[in-house]
Amino acid sequence: MAPLLEVDNLSIGFGEAPPVVSNVSFSIEPGETLALVGESGSGKTLTCRSALRILPGTAQIRQGQIRFNPDQTVASANDLLALSERKMRDIRGNSISMIFQEPMRSLSPLHRIGNQVSEVLRLHRDMTPKEAHKLVLNNFERVGFPDPERAYQSYPFELSGGMRQRAMIAMAMVAKPSLLIADEPTTALDVTTQAQVLGLIKDLQQETGMSVILVTHDLGVVANMAEQVVVMNKGRVMESGTAEAVLGSPAHGYTKKLFAAAPMIPEVAEPAAPLDIEDPILQLRRVRKTFTMRAGGWKESKEIYACRDVNLVLPRGKTLAVVGESGSGKTTCARIALGAEIPDPGSEIFFRPKAGEADVAIHDMSRSEKVAFQKQAQMVFQDPYSSLSPRMRIQEALTEPMEIHKIGDRTARRDKAAEMLRWVGLSPDMLSRYPHAFSGGQRQRLSIARALTLDPVLLVCDEPTSALDVSVQDQILTLLETIRDGMGLSYLFISHDLAVVSRIADDVAVMRQGMVVEQAPAETLFYNPRHPYTKALIAAQPEPDLNRPIDLSLVSKGAGAPDTWGEEFRFDGDTAPDLIELEPGHKVRAHV
Repeated sequence: MAPLLEVDNLSIGFGEAPPVVSNVSFSIEPGETLALVGESGSGKTLTCRSALRILPGTAQIRQGQIRFNPDQTVASANDLLALSERKMRDIRGNSISMIFQEPMRSLSPLHRIGNQVSEVLRLHRDMTPKEAHKLVLNNFERVGFPDPERAYQSYPFELSGGMRQRAMIAMAMVAKPSLLIADEPTTALDVTTQAQVLGLIKDLQQETGMSVILVTHDLGVVANMAEQVVVMNKGRVMESGTAEAVLGSPAHGYTKKLFAAAPMIPEVAEPAAPLDIEDPILQLRRVRKTFTMRAGGWKESKEIYACRDVNLVLPRGKTLAVVGESGSGKTTCARIALGAEIPDPGSEIFFRPKAGEADVAIHDMSRSEKVAFQKQAQMVFQDPYSSLSPRMRIQEALTEPMEIHKIGDRTARRDKAAEMLRWVGLSPDMLSRYPHAFSGGQRQRLSIARALTLDPVLLVCDEPTSALDVSVQDQILTLLETIRDGMGLSYLFISHDLAVVSRIADDVAVMRQGMVVEQAPAETLFYNPRHPYTKALIAAQPEPDLNRPIDLSLVSKGAGAPDTWGEEFRFDGDTAPDLIELEPGHKVRAHV
């Protein structure tokens, strides 16, 4: 049988520079899933975009062929790089569809979701609006929208990240293509949503018989999805073969490096002792936060409970991780802990700068106390690309906090900035550069350096590695561990990834819908998870092992509505059970 798509000796470059994709070759059979694996900058996305001829305007295809053979006959094979633009328009979205990495950037903010998806049918199937509407609603139901008609009428900003990605899948699948190219389709999603989206792609693939090219940097995703694997680095193919061969016995050093960096849920032999909390640096007591969502017209406003009776204690020199999916309230908790968000009346947040000193009430600080507190508590943000001003040189970005707090003179500030760069593994020679000259991992190091310039004792890390490749993620986690131990810092670490948390956290609080549903020392939590949602987070973590696939049934049980959980944990509305202590240091929200 002839391959459905065959990439032969492809090279792509920009201007006079050396090629960024060099001599890449691979093929995919009908009904097969092939994974293109590599870090950012490896050339995998450019390779896939070349098949649809949607490369940047300055890109040059210097050599190679991409043969597409949908009818499995010699006469039907076409070199996509040689077709006219008119014929390519017939192929794009019809025979070959693509799911892009960032659904918010790929969907028009000015048009309703349903209209954008049905456009594919009007262009390629010549359907009437009524026929297209019916078929789109059917596809929305298949991809898991609980209310297809509401999703049809919604704008992209009205949907969550997971729902937007489902809309992109529906758009790619509605014309029943022969080949689906999925470019990092789950990178920006929570692990439970990621597991459900991967399961959805597999189900749709079995129904339609399409082939899938999956672009990813995550070997755990590869193990759950692919039959064939192509590993790329710096524009070249490092290793290729069956998933069983590449994942079971990687031969190239780069593939082995990706394996070594992949975070995994640990296998714990015994639970840990509860943490000593005699010297807490941060305490949250009965923290509640309610937002009022205004409705249009005559509709009543709706109250959203972001946090509900959250009680957390962070011991000095330790790391407390708050884990949960998007919308669980974990980032709101972090903002309240830093005084950036005002909690509801009755909430209490206390900060103790040094052992033996009096607590500072963050919820009731004066202006002078707030300025002093901000010097001692800093935040590392999720997105390294937007956390630094593109108009400021690195020296200005690092010295700005010291200028605001009137610390030192110009020379002292520059020396401090240079010292912080050395702390995070960068050269002081980089002070004169702008952020665009750095990679994502380097920008995150710069964000950490900026947070350290005021010599804080508390660092709040809000998803600091979620936007990074696995090897860069590994470097940042190592850096955070080194800084914590070397400078005696305490971390409040926000994440949705239990594999990352298992490495850095001393204590873990699992949040769902504004409530802590389980809390325990990290080893205890992985040794004996009790709550169905905690079990779902653990089960949803993809691992680079063909013998340990994602258990979608366990994920769907824990990630479902609280009234679908087991009787011990089930509740309706706001009538949640109390957080009870099962064993020293291990608390679970359950009925006694």
